[in-house]
Amino acid sequence: MSHDWPLWEVFVRTKGGLSHRHFGSVHAPDAELALRHARDTYTRRQEGVSIWVVPSAAIVASDPEQAGELFEPAADKIYRHPTFYDIPDEVKHI
Repeated sequence: MSHDWPLWEVFVRTKGGLSHRHFGSVHAPDAELALRHARDTYTRRQEGVSIWVVPSAAIVASDPEQAGELFEPAADKIYRHPTFYDIPDEVKHI
């Protein structure tokens, strides 16, 4: 039964997209079937050019309530933020 199958997170790169976006989840017994379920569920109109499936159990996420602590060290390194660099017009995606 599908309720015993692990949950897989689905990421799709659309025809016009540069990166994969999370589209949803599917249940499947293995990666191959998860990929097929993802294709059938999320790209029925042929809008995808690439699909990633990742076991939900393998995803590690930060706690939104601890965002201040997690992201605080980045605030003191202004050189990481390209706000004061001149970016050439031919560079389209940063």
